[in-house]
Amino acid sequence: MTHESLALELGSLCSRTCESFGMPVLETSGGNLFALVGRLRKELGFDLLLDVTAIDYPERRPRFVAVYHLFNSACCQRVRIKVEVPDHDPSLTTLTTLYGSARFLEREVHEMYGIRFTGNDDLRPILLYEGFVGHPLRKDYPIDREQPIVDYRR
Repeated sequence: MTHESLALELGSLCSRTCESFGMPVLETSGGNLFALVGRLRKELGFDLLLDVTAIDYPERRPRFVAVYHLFNSACCQRVRIKVEVPDHDPSLTTLTTLYGSARFLEREVHEMYGIRFTGNDDLRPILLYEGFVGHPLRKDYPIDREQPIVDYRR
């Protein structure tokens, strides 16, 4: 499936499509994300959520871009979805009802970038400890910042 055929199939859910290294890239808004991914899963067979991550562009507005990678196991094809996330309210709708793996992947993005996923009720830290302050993959995070000391849990 090419990015052109996906653009025709998905219509107004995509604001822009292109191809990057042979992979279709679909850009959409936060409001269309759930509907777009739902159609990719149910109608086009993208049955596996491979990854959720984000990119921080501190000089741009909106500051963040969330990036999703989906896989169609029947035809061995990947697709990338990019969603701009505003910095004044960094939040997106969760995809946990479509993909169970989203629960874990969204936790990591929340922890590292501070993007909230509305509807994901388990955004506890995975890589950092509970008392960690800040989001270390944001470009403005001070690398020499000291963190509060917490008691060791047994």
